[in-house]
Amino acid sequence: DLEASTKIGKLVLVDLAGYERFSQTGISAGVALEEAKKINASLLSLGSVVNALADACASPNQKHHIPYRNAKLTRLLKDCLGGTSKSTII
Repeated sequence: DLEASTKIGKLVLVDLAGYERFSQTGISAGVALEEAKKINASLLSLGSVVNALADACASPNQKHHIPYRNAKLTRLLKDCLGGTSKSTII
């Protein structure tokens, strides 16, 4: 059966560069500051999702809440992070 042997893959490349320290980057106001805040919030949310997934793997008999909906980044990456997917962060 050809359909049973077909596998589907998905490759997602995301640039996770953020502005960790506003004073070092010289950002003090305006659109760049707001963008930097959103990037940092998305990265924080991604870290929360990864930690929640690690906790869920450590204790599979308990029910865990994975906060995918906290940021647009984690909502977009939901199918790449959970379930049977395999992810690498470089």
